[in-house]
Amino acid sequence: MAAAGAPDGMEEPGMDTEAETVATEAPARPLNCVEAEAAAGAAVEDSGAARGSLQPAPAQPPGDPAAQASVSNGEDAGGGAGRELVDLKIIWNKTKHDVKFPLDSTGSELKQKIHSITGLPPAMQKVMYKGLVPEDKTLREIKVTSGAKIMVVGSTINDVLAVNTPKDAAQQDAKAEENKKEPLCRQKQHRKVLDKGKPEDVMPSVKGAQERLPTVPLSGMYNKSGGKVRLTFKLEQDQLWIGTKERTEKLPMGSIKNVVSEPIEGHEDYHMMAFQLGPTEASYYWVYWVPTQYVDAIKDTVLGKWQYF
Repeated sequence: MAAAGAPDGMEEPGMDTEAETVATEAPARPLNCVEAEAAAGAAVEDSGAARGSLQPAPAQPPGDPAAQASVSNGEDAGGGAGRELVDLKIIWNKTKHDVKFPLDSTGSELKQKIHSITGLPPAMQKVMYKGLVPEDKTLREIKVTSGAKIMVVGSTINDVLAVNTPKDAAQQDAKAEENKKEPLCRQKQHRKVLDKGKPEDVMPSVKGAQERLPTVPLSGMYNKSGGKVRLTFKLEQDQLWIGTKERTEKLPMGSIKNVVSEPIEGHEDYHMMAFQLGPTEASYYWVYWVPTQYVDAIKDTVLGKWQYF
């Protein structure tokens, strides 16, 4: 029977709320066996899903190219991550080094990379790719492409010392030996050449003066056999050319171990001079009647200070 004051088929306001309240407050009824098994299975699935979301991502296998690329890029530092890289072949001292390097890095940054590979200080590097690589331009700006060959010229500090020290020691030893011996011009092997007298076509001398090498060959002098000889200094090729009537010997400056000289008695404005071409005095190449004003310039040119390039 419907409650008084309410039409048939209609509920009084508030009845739904009261029903919900009663349902909420009513104690849960016990589950039967089928319902209990279903609820337990759902709980296990939820637990497994939660554990799965906490598992770390599987590690990439050692041979994975992506993993290897990330290591390589990291080694080629210079901010390479996320930047376009280019494959380079850096060639120094007949050794090739394959590296990846950012295309937007400058020539100065490339020198730092070369330093880390070779130990060659940037200040002593000459880096070339279709000409000298400018330090303030990027590899992209000078149009470096993948697989490009970068040529490097230069010597380490140890190389410089190794080259200079033997020459310095040889010079000192030669001077000590000279002081012990009689004057060279009095020795029999030299007298037979000096006794021929001063050549008529020898270049004039200036006693007490020091001059730079002339732009023309030094000519009119004698060699050990008494034949005419001329000296040509090819500075652009770092060579000394010793020319006779028969042939011309082209000697790298670096192959000449020492240079010794002595004034000729009675003609002190001229010297006799020897170029040491091997490890002993037997390798001396003697030249007679060298104008005195050029003696120091010849020694400085052949045995002068180390030039990096």
